[in-house]
Amino acid sequence: MSRTIAIGDMHGCAVALDTLLEAIQPQRRDTLIGLGDFVDRGPQSNAVLDRLVELITVCRFVPLIGNHELMMFAGLRSKRDHDFWMQHGGASTLASYGGNAANIPQHHITFLGHCLRFFETDRHFFVHANYIPFLPLEQQPDECIFWQHIYDEVPAPHFNGKIAVVGHTPQSDGLVRNCGHVLMIDTYCYGHQWLSALDVDSGQLWQANQLGELRIMELPVATSE
Repeated sequence: MSRTIAIGDMHGCAVALDTLLEAIQPQRRDTLIGLGDFVDRGPQSNAVLDRLVELITVCRFVPLIGNHELMMFAGLRSKRDHDFWMQHGGASTLASYGGNAANIPQHHITFLGHCLRFFETDRHFFVHANYIPFLPLEQQPDECIFWQHIYDEVPAPHFNGKIAVVGHTPQSDGLVRNCGHVLMIDTYCYGHQWLSALDVDSGQLWQANQLGELRIMELPVATSE
């Protein structure tokens, strides 16, 4: 039986990612969706990208691009954008490559260049940050799907009727936020909380941290927030 599992913002947390993958044991028929922000802030962006490249050979892995990948690409192209990237977590990424952008292997760049803007299944759609309810997914503006946080103002259900699964907005308590039609699974791993992986059909939730600790639970009950 195949599973569809979304993984929240990794932000260079390779220990947590390894712990999750060991628990999940992805199989060839499984679809794993990475919601973007694989790099920056945490200490092991290099190792995270190595794991994700390997994951492509294990299961159907669908990586989405996040705002930190966009900052990385821009920072590798221009000095002004490089400084902005460094100030927003890029320094940790560069340090994981020995402090030299020339050490970033081409297959990491190629992998990031193939990340998708969104992904959808019969019941769910996946974007990095947010969405505009009345626009088709292919028409969502960059400012929204890559950069716009969801705090107090939760978007209305998308007109396609599917449940949105997003990252980007860190849940500082380390708990997945379930708003019924929106599931927010960036649980602030780089901020000493948890990296989350959610089986979107069964509701099983795995969480791991940078200490290598694992906890397994069910998706929290939806709130009206």
